[in-house]
Amino acid sequence: MNIIVSGGGTGGHIYPAITIIRTIQQRVPDARFLYVGTKRGLEADIIPKEGLPFTTVDIQGFERHLTPENLLRAGRAMIGVARAARIVRRFHPDVVIGTGGYVCGPILLAASLMHIPTLIQEQNVVPGITNKILAKFVTKIAAGTKEAMRHFPQEKVVFTGNPIRSEVLSAQREEGAAAFGLDPAKLTVLVSGGSRGARAINRAMIGVLSHAAPHPEVQFLHVTGKNEYEDVCSRLQKAGVDLAKYPHILVKPYLYNMPQAMAAADLAVFRAGATGLAELTARGIPSILIPYPYAAENHQEHNARALEEAGAARMILNKDLTSETLSAVLTELLSEPQKLRDMALASKKMGRPQAAADIANLVLEIARKGQR
Repeated sequence: MNIIVSGGGTGGHIYPAITIIRTIQQRVPDARFLYVGTKRGLEADIIPKEGLPFTTVDIQGFERHLTPENLLRAGRAMIGVARAARIVRRFHPDVVIGTGGYVCGPILLAASLMHIPTLIQEQNVVPGITNKILAKFVTKIAAGTKEAMRHFPQEKVVFTGNPIRSEVLSAQREEGAAAFGLDPAKLTVLVSGGSRGARAINRAMIGVLSHAAPHPEVQFLHVTGKNEYEDVCSRLQKAGVDLAKYPHILVKPYLYNMPQAMAAADLAVFRAGATGLAELTARGIPSILIPYPYAAENHQEHNARALEEAGAARMILNKDLTSETLSAVLTELLSEPQKLRDMALASKKMGRPQAAADIANLVLEIARKGQR
């Protein structure tokens, strides 16, 4: 069986794709995979490290108004569509899977027009324009949330939940704490703005960490994103926080072992990307969510609001985020153990740990029907 998988730009599109691939490999060990991404996205770094065959299509999203750059991108898009069609013809896939990002468009469209079975995995409460368009052509849609189902043709959409890495569930607290030199007996806050980092969260955390420095009873693991790391360290130094003197405060540019970090966490401060939320809820981790305000269709706010309404999270809008507002919510939750336990239980109820298996079964089902 030959399978093309496409997803690019951020870890939120890439890690679900890897999870689906690994789950299918458990069922079909001799399946051949080809991952299609872009040279600019994180997939160009992550996918080769996973040992998966990788190729690229040069395509970018369009700006929301007419610009000379848009004309250049339109030209590259036409070339990208032609290359996508060649990739599909040469690899002869039995099925093509898309997990998000602009690169999915030409690959899935080309496969659909060649009558090859196709599936998109929609992670968010409100789908982006690419998946809304592709929904008209693909064979099946695996919805990460029940709320997303109403945006798609009902005869095509299946509620599966969002796939999470098996390591997210298998990692143990003691193992996670040991990986970072943390104390497993202490309350631990995990802070991450996503695979690329989030400047608003990083800036707000300067004041939070300055306040937390003399209080070692709570540990912080703050993941800044590679591009923000030096700036955060510099600002902490100027604020009088010498990280070498405060072992309960860890600041990292990026984590390749996020499952271990989650295993050690009692509370998370996150953006509201669907993959991160799927992993948090699978482990039952309560969270403070700061949705990225410029996400397509404002989908992160919709994602965050769904968790907040279920009692699994607290939301702070990006425009309201300051060191003071974040400190206030952190102090409230960390000082009220029962409230934190109630949020953890609500988070766990929202988790779909079996999602990857359900998606893999759906992929193999449409692939085998297409072979008949």
